[in-house]
Amino acid sequence: MNIVLTGSVAFDYLMTFPGLFRDHILPDKLDSISLSFLVTSLDRRRGGIAPNIAYTMALLGEKPYIMATVGEDFGEYRTWLESKGIHTDGMKVVPGVFTASYFCNTDQSNAQIASFYPGAMGYASQLSFRKWEGEKPDLAVISPNDPGAMRQYIAECRELGLPYLYDPSQQIVRMTGAELREGIEGAFALFVNDYEEGLVHKMTGMGTDDLLRCVNFMVVTRGSNGSTIYADQHEYPVPVVPAACIDDPTGVGDAFRGGFLTGYANSLDWETCGRMGALAATYCLEVKGPQGQDYTRAEFLARYEKNFGANQKLEELLK
Repeated sequence: MNIVLTGSVAFDYLMTFPGLFRDHILPDKLDSISLSFLVTSLDRRRGGIAPNIAYTMALLGEKPYIMATVGEDFGEYRTWLESKGIHTDGMKVVPGVFTASYFCNTDQSNAQIASFYPGAMGYASQLSFRKWEGEKPDLAVISPNDPGAMRQYIAECRELGLPYLYDPSQQIVRMTGAELREGIEGAFALFVNDYEEGLVHKMTGMGTDDLLRCVNFMVVTRGSNGSTIYADQHEYPVPVVPAACIDDPTGVGDAFRGGFLTGYANSLDWETCGRMGALAATYCLEVKGPQGQDYTRAEFLARYEKNFGANQKLEELLK
């Protein structure tokens, strides 16, 4: 399956706070909040939702395409992605602009406070599925990006008859209820976490049954409570895979998507797709950064079978 991933491409600046944010928040002073956290570590990592998803897919043997705008500082990052087998021809350098940057501070409970500088991402609308060269995509993934570009890609996918997986996540807060509903009503599939699902219900007035009437399937991730796949008029609960350690939650949701999409692209059953996502997410949770995990397909298969039992079709895929 030819999958094209759209979304942010960024450098992640990851910090660690040796305490708890909640201990320093005064509920009766929220209207004048003023906080500064002295951190104990700072790491610069390759990130962004589209390449994070692509990276996990590449670890599992896929060769996805990315369509995104990047800055003049992207050269080393492009070389890294291409070395993993990811297609970067659809990534356009915007002259005189830096690649987007994500600044994230994580406390000892894994709560996070983050800021995002869009940089070159703000030019994403310069790209278009109408101008896509090469084989027509079987599926487009529309994940958080410049809001105008996301709306444009939705319209283009509808016009071209191109199925798209809608993953609005962090950009929900930048949308109106009508914009969010429009994206959902034309989507082939929907991906959200449980908090975002609540926002979708509130902003659109659509209940779960309404959402499922619009899409072929929906996936809701629920953190430590696993995830739920809604498909074929059934609910498929997916448990988490226990982590050997917890290092950094950044990019865990993207890794889940990469694992899930690899299974989906190879026509595996819903439970296997979800379990692949769960295991890929745990691998990411155990390391620093959204692309710090590294494993062979054989290692992935062995750990999958340890947690979920033998799976012949997955074994054939990963051999």
